[in-house]
Amino acid sequence: MKTAPLAIITGGKRRLGAEIASKLAAAGYALALVSHIDAPPEAALAAALKTYETEWHPFTFDLSAGNPAELVGTIATHFGRTPDLLVNNAAMFGQDDWESMTLETLQTHFRLNLFSPLLLAQALVYAAGAQARPVIVNILDQRIVNPHRDQMSYTLSKQALAASVRSMAAAFAGRARYNGVAPGLVISTDEYTAEQESRLADMMPLGALPSPSAVADAVVYLAGAQDVTGQIIFVDGGAHLKSFDRDFMHL
Repeated sequence: MKTAPLAIITGGKRRLGAEIASKLAAAGYALALVSHIDAPPEAALAAALKTYETEWHPFTFDLSAGNPAELVGTIATHFGRTPDLLVNNAAMFGQDDWESMTLETLQTHFRLNLFSPLLLAQALVYAAGAQARPVIVNILDQRIVNPHRDQMSYTLSKQALAASVRSMAAAFAGRARYNGVAPGLVISTDEYTAEQESRLADMMPLGALPSPSAVADAVVYLAGAQDVTGQIIFVDGGAHLKSFDRDFMHL
């Protein structure tokens, strides 16, 4: 029996991470679901794991404090094989602007949103060795193209992670494929009203907000696209084609 490919998904138990995990389960992956708190997967993901009889295990790990290389080693030891795919989905989303931005807000955002993804990728490629070619997919944000004045530390950290796509793809060369997916507003929070979401949908070039499922589909595509590296796929309804003065929650 063929061994299932193994994927690490940070922030993989809820919201967008859970959607990505569900699609990878359907695609036949075994899953290492990483979160900073010990909590069960969302109901829809739990159902998918059962439906597809997925080999999976939760890993509680604080990426903002721990050594990412240790996490890769722990996962490899548990499953008895090196992961084939890393989805860097976990992120911090603060509300600072240029006036309230501080050394602390920058450090905390960059540590989780940039440094941890880079160090996880490095550790994975080291662990895989020269004979394997693991895949790294970073979850970015459509604002990397047309930034606005809100969530400054978050925006800067995502722009830096986006810049790493070409740099790290070139550096890894044949040792790994390194890509990104840049979503738009796919899962709103309680701050959004139905009327606001409808208005935002009308602002998109495609006339609709993107779905979490579409973002997950892009991740699955990049996981299997053997000839693709150094690329960013925008799944945002075309939002990156326009410039917005504020974050969506303020429009």
